[in-house]
Amino acid sequence: MTASEKPQLNPIVKIALDLGPLVLFFVANSRFGIFTATATFMVAVLAALAASYVLTRRLPIMPVVTAIIVLIFGGLTLILHNDTFIKIKPTIIYALFGAVLLGGLAVGKPLLGIVFDSLFHLTAEGWRKLTVRWALFFLVLAVLNEIVWRNTSTNIWVDFKVFGVMPLTLVFGALQYPLLQKYAATPATAEE
Repeated sequence: MTASEKPQLNPIVKIALDLGPLVLFFVANSRFGIFTATATFMVAVLAALAASYVLTRRLPIMPVVTAIIVLIFGGLTLILHNDTFIKIKPTIIYALFGAVLLGGLAVGKPLLGIVFDSLFHLTAEGWRKLTVRWALFFLVLAVLNEIVWRNTSTNIWVDFKVFGVMPLTLVFGALQYPLLQKYAATPATAEE
């Protein structure tokens, strides 16, 4: 491995680190309630971040931002004994990610390209289109989270986080495959 190459997580480990805290949140909520689930989620997010750092020697920006927001809103939930804070946390994260992606485009920097450049190699137009799509998807998730938590029980909201948002995100990501194919950047070769 050269000095310029960044260590990459095994995809299965990455999925476990990304989804593990949410699964633990769901299990803890079903057995012990939202406040124990919130504390479990906070610890699990920090443990996942620490494991990611140990394995790659770097901290990816999106999980760091998510961890900070989880700690702030999870802490408020526990200190004030009010589950509203943990329920609005996803709205804030989704809206923040959507706004940051759109803001990056507004100033000519498709930030999604910076985050995922090691995974995908796209043309500038491909990064722009993919960034717009993900930004809008995050904003839709923010609205959906607001609708669900304000109109359902805590248990239904937790179920929505695990069995609604995760599948929606996976399906949305899979639906981007044609765009990834259409705008794939071909590496320059010696023959060209």
